[in-house]
Amino acid sequence: MKHHYLSLWLLLLCAFVIFAVSSAFDMPYLGEHQLKSSGIADALRPPKKASTTPLPFPSDTAEVNADSIGNSGSKGSAPAPCDTSTHTILLIGDSMLEGIAPRLAAYADHNGHTLYSVMWYSSTSKIWGSSDKLRNYISRLNPSFIIVCLGANELTVRDIASARRQYVEKIIEDIDTIPYLWIGPPNWRRDTGINALISSVANEGSFFLSDGMDFERTADGAHPTRTSAALWVDSVMRWMPGNARNPIRMDFPEADASRPKRVFVHKPTEK
Repeated sequence: MKHHYLSLWLLLLCAFVIFAVSSAFDMPYLGEHQLKSSGIADALRPPKKASTTPLPFPSDTAEVNADSIGNSGSKGSAPAPCDTSTHTILLIGDSMLEGIAPRLAAYADHNGHTLYSVMWYSSTSKIWGSSDKLRNYISRLNPSFIIVCLGANELTVRDIASARRQYVEKIIEDIDTIPYLWIGPPNWRRDTGINALISSVANEGSFFLSDGMDFERTADGAHPTRTSAALWVDSVMRWMPGNARNPIRMDFPEADASRPKRVFVHKPTEK
């Protein structure tokens, strides 16, 4: 009798061990229902560390949004040939340059370009369009390519199409025949028309629409983090070869960041 009970207990013990081991992992399906895990593996295994690798922006986000706004890119037409010569690049804009300039500098260094950065804190198209600073920097540095990053401080301007058109036009006029790319603001709220305005004034293929992209923000809720700003630049550079009016060589750099050859900073109160 004791032998009979011992055999029964051993059989139950074996069944429990088999169930415990199998249920510690992904369970198989029984018909349309999956057997539930016991959770033993979660208790025994150390917890997985969260990934610190940032998610890239969707590669087609900018193009999709660009189509919806109009004059943002040349999608649908034959891409312009890439200019593989070295350039002196002038980067102008507002405080968003704090995030994008280091990554752009890495691209410039890797591709043999020279980058100058002019950051005017709290600036707008009106401030730049009412000033001679752009023309003075063009005369001083003789850039062969210009990158503009403006519009973040104008997301809520009323009647912006009429209030700011002359200033956006003035900026484009000051750029004159120099190839350029205007990077639109990284919207954190719906704008009143700044993106549509810039798109309507800029040459086809010379405006990159950033609105609609996913950004990690700093504490102020507006500026992308350095990591997110770097991914923003990467997205612009991926967009350039097949969509830009005047694409230049911007192969992916090995370095994460670098410094422009020189950085010029202007206070909000300057004219």
